[in-house]
Amino acid sequence: MATAGLAPKSIVSHASVVKMVLASAVNSDGDQLYPRTWNPEFVGLPIVWKEEQERQTITETELAEEILANAKGRYYVLFALLAGSGLRIGEALAVKDTSFSPDCRIVYVRSSIWGGKEQTPKTPSAVREIDIPEPLAALLREYVAGKSGYLFTTASGRPLSQRNVLRALHATGKKVGFHAFRRFKTETLRRAAVPQDLERFWLGHASVTVTDWYARGLTLDRTWRREWCECAGLGFPMGYVGLQNAVTLTAAHAHAA
Repeated sequence: MATAGLAPKSIVSHASVVKMVLASAVNSDGDQLYPRTWNPEFVGLPIVWKEEQERQTITETELAEEILANAKGRYYVLFALLAGSGLRIGEALAVKDTSFSPDCRIVYVRSSIWGGKEQTPKTPSAVREIDIPEPLAALLREYVAGKSGYLFTTASGRPLSQRNVLRALHATGKKVGFHAFRRFKTETLRRAAVPQDLERFWLGHASVTVTDWYARGLTLDRTWRREWCECAGLGFPMGYVGLQNAVTLTAAHAHAA
């Protein structure tokens, strides 16, 4: 794997699959058939240095002037939603008309798309509500109007595949992965000094300490959440040409999409 050019993290991840497969083989009493004590150094697994891992992100200018300026129709709305909400790509593809509050100021995350099929989110923390700044909510209201079921679909009504969405993203000229949008959203929240309890809630991350669990009631306070939502904003201005034309684009392409 190293000769093939895989990164240390990828190599360790692939090795973990082998470990899980062996560990899953059990007898009728539930005991492992092939118990193993792994020695990473002996088998040559690389050390994963988090500081050296490539973590793709995007800047405000790259998002507005490259990605959104070159995206059309449903992809325009999808990319704006990913950057403005921090949704995982599977969660975004599972969004339906019923996933929003009437004013589209809140998106309710209850499911995710994986392999073309709807499933529950990856963790209990991923089941959440995300507050949406008003400029993006206005765009979403235009896009959702008159639609039912999944919002980002093929001509047959099936959810878009991640591969096709990635192809559309790269066609804008920006060769990044979907997680770049989540990192952009995280940076936006950090710049605004949003409380970490709320940051974790919006991003769908688990609580870290017992104190975090004590304070979980804060996330039920929608007034408090909305105040911080507007304070943080989108992280990208709505004054760019691409964003000014967003409603026109989505209206023109809504049925074709």
